[in-house]
Amino acid sequence: MQGSVGHLIWTICYLSVLFGLSAYGVHRYFIIYLFLKHRKRAPVPASHLAELPKVTVQLPIFNEVYVVERLLKSVSELDYPVDRLHIQVLDDSTDETREITASCVSRLKERGLNVELIQRTDRSGFKAGALEVGMATAGDFVCILDADFVPQPDLLQKTIHFFTDPNIGMIQTRWGHLNRSYSLLTRVQAMFLDGHLLLEQTARSRSGRFFNFNGTAGLWRKKCIEEAGGWQHDTLTEDLDLSYRAQLAGWRFIFLSNVVTPAELPVDMNGFKSQQHRWTKGSIQTCNKLLPTIWRSKLPFHIKLEATAHLTSNFAYLLLAALCLLLHPSVGGPQSSWMRTLLIDLPIFLTASCSVAVFYICAQRELHPKTWMKEMLLLPPMLALGVGLSISNARAVLEAMFNHQSEFARTPKYGIERKKQPWRNAKYMPLKSLLPLLELAFGLYFTYFLWFAIQHQQWFSVPFLMIFQLGFLYVAFSSMSQWWPRFSSPSSRAEVAIPA
Repeated sequence: MQGSVGHLIWTICYLSVLFGLSAYGVHRYFIIYLFLKHRKRAPVPASHLAELPKVTVQLPIFNEVYVVERLLKSVSELDYPVDRLHIQVLDDSTDETREITASCVSRLKERGLNVELIQRTDRSGFKAGALEVGMATAGDFVCILDADFVPQPDLLQKTIHFFTDPNIGMIQTRWGHLNRSYSLLTRVQAMFLDGHLLLEQTARSRSGRFFNFNGTAGLWRKKCIEEAGGWQHDTLTEDLDLSYRAQLAGWRFIFLSNVVTPAELPVDMNGFKSQQHRWTKGSIQTCNKLLPTIWRSKLPFHIKLEATAHLTSNFAYLLLAALCLLLHPSVGGPQSSWMRTLLIDLPIFLTASCSVAVFYICAQRELHPKTWMKEMLLLPPMLALGVGLSISNARAVLEAMFNHQSEFARTPKYGIERKKQPWRNAKYMPLKSLLPLLELAFGLYFTYFLWFAIQHQQWFSVPFLMIFQLGFLYVAFSSMSQWWPRFSSPSSRAEVAIPA
């Protein structure tokens, strides 16, 4: 009797998790539909500004010894009238970055550029706090660039004219990838980001739904920031928080998929996991903060529903981690009746699993029409990486749900742009964690699970179990590689010449 009750509870939990993952899969298909429906409706400015306004380029920096010179050099080369360009360096650094930044700023001033250096000592509010301090002297329009970005010279010229519409509050450009081909990890990350930055942002923006500023590579109308309540630092994703508050206040945003601002992808697994943990936790914090307000508002139902799907999307990691706990060999790849296969297994496979593949295939086919088939070879590693991240990101979801506070952990940047460029002896390595041991345990468990499935000829389960096994093992060993002794010579920062 107890066994049957336990099996019933397990079945309910198992199917609930699968149906939850399937619901997010159905939403993924809906995003694809919206993208395909609106992809040819590229936004154009209502008109061109007769006189270019003053633009402040805000550069929030914290211990960026490897990339700060590259950043300042690229910003100094923006194609915009010097008398209307205000460069604001918000340097919260605690190391030699402060001296490098001060030296670069001095040289840019000698060239006649209007550069303001603000160096705080307390880091209150972290990035959001620095941006808020800078607002006091910013112009009517603000362009925000993180330290790892290298803007194209025509960035401002291609974006500023959209503000001829007084209802436009923010313009977001699409991220490019400076070091996409550096390693398997960076190539897979690029696929992840391409799906979000092309499909999701395009679908939401062009269909009139809410979408978010990505924290960098975008322009804001200062009045929009102020009317939305300014930069707040009660979540780890101040960009998502401000975006939703601004759109709730009636401001409209535009996403420009054809304007690309390149950036550096994290090259180490721990840095990537730290970034994903911050984004995941911050999105759930923003969900807790703003979702009740969204549903109390007078917004149309379809916008409320899409906002809910967007803000809760990272709960899928919690569901995926729960699935890993619920799976065990006695039920892995069930040899069940055709009725269950037709009514449960097949629909769940098509929604929860196939939707991911279709989503990223669609993005790569749009971005790389001639080589997208080659890019699809990265699909299995990408799926495996998503599984491997589930434990770390599920922890982030739980921390947000239970209001566990943590500092803003920056993503290390090493100035990596070419293959074989060293980084393992660089500064700013992420903190070591015991989480890889848990990921390794899951990897070994799914290795046993895979062997069991082969022994019992559960062939339908084998490819899925391999994705789980390889995903956890790859993430675990890549994370633990930081623990090994390093014998190579210390890497030095790249010198980037800023003309005097």
